[in-house]
Amino acid sequence: MTKNAPPDQAFHCDELRWAAVLARNPVADSFFVYAVKTTGVFCRPSSAARLPKRENVEFFDTASAAEAAGYRPSRRAAADLTACAAQRTTLVAQACSIIEACDTPHSLDQIAADVGISAFHFHRLFKAETGLTPKAYSSAARARKLREELSGVGTSVTTAIYSAGFNSSSRFYEESDRLLGMRASDYRAGGQNALIRFAVGQCVLGAILVAQSQRGICAITLGDDPDILVRELQDKFPKAQLTGGDAEFEQLVAQVVGFVEAPAMGLNLPLDVQGTAFQERVWQALREIPPGTTVSYTQVAERIGAPKAVRAVAQACGANSIAVAIPCHRVVLRNGDISGYRWGVERKRELLQREAMADTEAKAMAKPEMS
Repeated sequence: MTKNAPPDQAFHCDELRWAAVLARNPVADSFFVYAVKTTGVFCRPSSAARLPKRENVEFFDTASAAEAAGYRPSRRAAADLTACAAQRTTLVAQACSIIEACDTPHSLDQIAADVGISAFHFHRLFKAETGLTPKAYSSAARARKLREELSGVGTSVTTAIYSAGFNSSSRFYEESDRLLGMRASDYRAGGQNALIRFAVGQCVLGAILVAQSQRGICAITLGDDPDILVRELQDKFPKAQLTGGDAEFEQLVAQVVGFVEAPAMGLNLPLDVQGTAFQERVWQALREIPPGTTVSYTQVAERIGAPKAVRAVAQACGANSIAVAIPCHRVVLRNGDISGYRWGVERKRELLQREAMADTEAKAMAKPEMS
C-alpha cells in the first residue's frame, strides 16, 4: 500500500483482515466485520473478545451482510452498530452533497477520493446505504437539476441541458420523456400542450403530490400543506390542463406513499431521486424475466443488489404503469401464489396462464420427433 492510499486498501483481502483482527485494529472497524462459525456471532475487528481460530472465521463487508448470512451481533458489536451506522450515513450524505454540487458528472474515483476511501469500497457502501449506485443517484440528481433549470426565467432549453450536466443535446433528447414527462420545450413553456393528472396524499413525510402527463411522471413534491402543493403545480405548469380527483390515479399515489414509507432504503434521500432511480432498477430487472416464467419479489430484490428491499420492490411493481411491456405480472409471492396486480389479479392470472401455455407449445414444437 502506498503512503497516501486510502486506509481501506489495507483490508482488501482476508489475510490482511485477519491481521487486523489479531491486532484489534480500530481503524478496520469501518470496513468489515468478522463472524465466528462456532458461536454464530459477529464482531468488530477491534473487539476485546477472545480470538477465535482462523478456520472458524469468515469476513463480511457490512454488519447487515453478516446478519443476512445468519449471524447475530456480539454484545459489543450491537452497541457499536449505531455509531458505525452514523458514520456511514455521514459519509454517504457527504457524497450526495458532492454529487448535487457538481456542474458536470464526477467519476466514481473522484467522489471516492473526496470522501477519503477507495472507489471499490465507496461503491459498495453507497449502494448498501441508499439502495442506489452512485451513478444512478447522479443521473437522477441531474434530472432534478434539469427541471429546476427549465423552470428558470429566461433560460433556454439548450442552456438548461448543458447547465444540468448533459454533455450533448442528442443524449438528452434520448431521455427527455423519461426525465420530464413531456418534451423539454413544453416543460419550459409551462406545460403547454400537456394534459396532467394529479392527486395528493399523506405519508410519513407530510403531504405528497404526484402528477403525470401523457408521457410520464412530471412532478413528485412534498410539503406540509396540500393546497400549497397544488398551487405550486399550477404555477409550474400554468398552460397545462390539470385534472385532479381521479380514483385510478390515486392508486398510483398510494403506491408512491407506500414506497416512501418502505423502511429498507437507508438514507432519507429526496423522493424524486430515490424513487425514480430505484424503480428504474426494478423495472429493468422485470424486463429480463423470460415469458412463461415467474420470480418472487425476494428474487427481484436480490437481482438488483438490494436483498432487504422486498417491500420497496413490490411498491415499484405496483407503480408500473406499462402493462405487459414491463412484465410485473411475472412477479409472484415466495410460495408461488399470485398477489395484487394494478390491472386486477384475474388479468394477472390469465396472462401467466397464456404465457405458460405458449411456452409449453413452443417447447413441444422444438422437440425433435421420435423416429
